[in-house]
Amino acid sequence: YEKQLATCGERNSYAKTDPDATFMRMKEDHMKNGQLKAGYNVQMGTENQMILFYTLHQNPTDTRTLISHLKQLADSPVGHPESIIADAGYGSEENYVHLLEEQYQALIPYNQLRKEEQRKFKKELSKVQNWDYDEKNDRFICPNKQRVLFRKYMTRTDHYGYKRDFKIYECEDCSGCPFKAKCTKAKGNRQVHYNPVYEEVKAKARQALYSEEGRAKYRQRKLEVEPVFGNLKQNMDFRRFHLRGLDKVSIEFGLLALAHNL
Repeated sequence: YEKQLATCGERNSYAKTDPDATFMRMKEDHMKNGQLKAGYNVQMGTENQMILFYTLHQNPTDTRTLISHLKQLADSPVGHPESIIADAGYGSEENYVHLLEEQYQALIPYNQLRKEEQRKFKKELSKVQNWDYDEKNDRFICPNKQRVLFRKYMTRTDHYGYKRDFKIYECEDCSGCPFKAKCTKAKGNRQVHYNPVYEEVKAKARQALYSEEGRAKYRQRKLEVEPVFGNLKQNMDFRRFHLRGLDKVSIEFGLLALAHNL
């Protein structure tokens, strides 16, 4: 068991035929049962559909690969990109904070951005984003005109050791509220767990994406990196690695990237 856990490291699994590979859900699910297959997570940076840099990861989640990818990029001769454009799969608090600290110009939406734009979301009484906020007294006003007061601070640490700071608010009195069934399932008063850091970086992400320059740049993302993956998988028929081990697989994809660029 100790040997197996040491091989896993921070991963949840590994393949016996290739201990460097991790079991992941693939888009090619022929059995339609969410089967897992051993694989690697390929990340690459492109410009004008040319592959400028790539990294391979043993983590199936794209969110957990961005910082590692950028750190390896910074140590490479490619140079510092003017802007980074990625899809919502990379929009996490940890990634946003890192991009700001490293002074990257980033255009990355977060998962709930499109949902927050919908008319249905803006009418939901349970969403704190739709409540009035009294900045002077640091409190929210719920749809029933009750004050939702600040109670305490709380820190949560995720599985990977990243800490998030929350401010806990609680409604003064939810008894007899006609909106309680739509607002909360709690038996007592409604509590709000508010993450000020995440909300701030999300606001900056929205501002960048909604600017005229940001809209024009982000529209190019679907014309930039997606056709590259399409060319590799469909035209070049590269749907699986033929070698085993992280080092060999990195070389294999490097040769593929070279062929694509040529």
